[in-house]
Amino acid sequence: MWKALFYKLKEALTSVLPVGIIVLILSLTPLVSLTGREMTVFGISAFLLIVGIGFFNLGADLAMTPMGKFIGEGLTKSKKASILLIISFLMGLLITVAEPDLSVLAGQVKSIMNGSLLIVTVGAGVGLFLLIAVLKIISRADLTSLLLYFYMVIFTVAALVSSSGKGDLLPLSFDSGGVTTGPITVPFIMALGVGIALTVGGRHANENSFGLIALCSIGPVIAVMLLSLFSKGSLTYNIPDYSMDSVLEAGVGGVLWETMVDVGKSLLLIILFFLILQAAILKLPGNQLISIAIGLLFTFFGLVIFLASVAVGFMPIGYKIGIQLAAFDKTLLTVVCFIIGFVVVMAEPAVHVLNQQVEEITNGEVSRRQMMTALSIGVGVSIGLSIIRIIFNFSLLYYLIPGYLLSLGLSFFVPKLYTAIAFDSGGVASGPLTSSFILPMAIGACIALNGEAEVLSLAFGIVSMVALTPLITIQTLGFRAVMSQKARSKAAMRRILASDDEQIIYFE
Repeated sequence: MWKALFYKLKEALTSVLPVGIIVLILSLTPLVSLTGREMTVFGISAFLLIVGIGFFNLGADLAMTPMGKFIGEGLTKSKKASILLIISFLMGLLITVAEPDLSVLAGQVKSIMNGSLLIVTVGAGVGLFLLIAVLKIISRADLTSLLLYFYMVIFTVAALVSSSGKGDLLPLSFDSGGVTTGPITVPFIMALGVGIALTVGGRHANENSFGLIALCSIGPVIAVMLLSLFSKGSLTYNIPDYSMDSVLEAGVGGVLWETMVDVGKSLLLIILFFLILQAAILKLPGNQLISIAIGLLFTFFGLVIFLASVAVGFMPIGYKIGIQLAAFDKTLLTVVCFIIGFVVVMAEPAVHVLNQQVEEITNGEVSRRQMMTALSIGVGVSIGLSIIRIIFNFSLLYYLIPGYLLSLGLSFFVPKLYTAIAFDSGGVASGPLTSSFILPMAIGACIALNGEAEVLSLAFGIVSMVALTPLITIQTLGFRAVMSQKARSKAAMRRILASDDEQIIYFE
């Protein structure tokens, strides 16, 4: 176990180090002015971030992934579809309600929307679509057809929201779909899908196991847009206090305790579900339960350390970098944000879980390195495009409509496995660092360029962009694989024909 922990910490170091180096370089230039206190706190936070990611990834391997898989297998083997669907809905609802990422987003928009109502609405959306995703696995329905239908629903409801004068809430609606698939939800739901798909079986069981995250990301978008249609009151957005001094004055202990409560609630709901199912259906042996218990401890402490470090050290720095770079030069702001986006996805805990599961399910056909490269390029491009939108002040739909049309169009030309992986990756890429570092950076840039009045319509939406671009980059990876396979087949056929000509024997 300690050898595995060392490996996870080493992996986390390579993930967080690029972000730290970029911030350090910026602080040494005239572009960004950070105090010694801020850099010290950031440095400590970066170190703790490495520890948190390492602990979390080990915990996911020991607990979250096995629990999800065991529950999926056990419920499916029970052959009680109604129980499977009811539990799927409840798990989606309750786990999402306690997802730390969602709490971060709700806290940043509490001036325009009731935070508790937003969280419950998003949870209901996830629960409903997790139920639909499980039905998709059982019935072996085509994921592409479902995605086409539900994205048509999304943009139809978006048109209604725009026509009702609530268009400024559309970016928040799309962002809610990205933040729900956070570090606790992703390993559990993905493993649940694997367990159900492998138990149901079939020729395409591995392919059928993907798509749960993709569908669960749709539910919150529709739910929050419907909530927006019926919401009343002012849309005046009040900027939260992002200064590091305010965080430190409030006390690191308070942040730590609040984070422990949030993470504890999330894990407790999963544990309760698991214990009930263990007693009723699973009946796992004691050694497996001990391994899961140890893994849950690693998961808990890893997430607490990770999220507290992000809140104390990364959110204030992200906000300050956004303001100062925007005031210095718009082009440079775009370039730096692309670079930050390229490397920041490496530090998202759930991304490592996804990459490992993809490599295992595809038997190495899609490697972790390929996945990370595609995700990094996609997230970098998405943040760069989001900054361009802030600079030129235009609607988020100018990106989302053609982006989803392209990604859904690609799904007809690539293997279905790549489409399922791509749409799952979109939800996973938009994790805690996106909502706690990238979003404050975009808010800071928007304030510097357009003022506080435009933050709701321009700065928000960046999480949804992070969720969009991996759909295109990973499917492009699949398209390249298809074309390479065709080229190899043609070359092999030419060699066979050429060798056959040489072997013709003429008789006189």
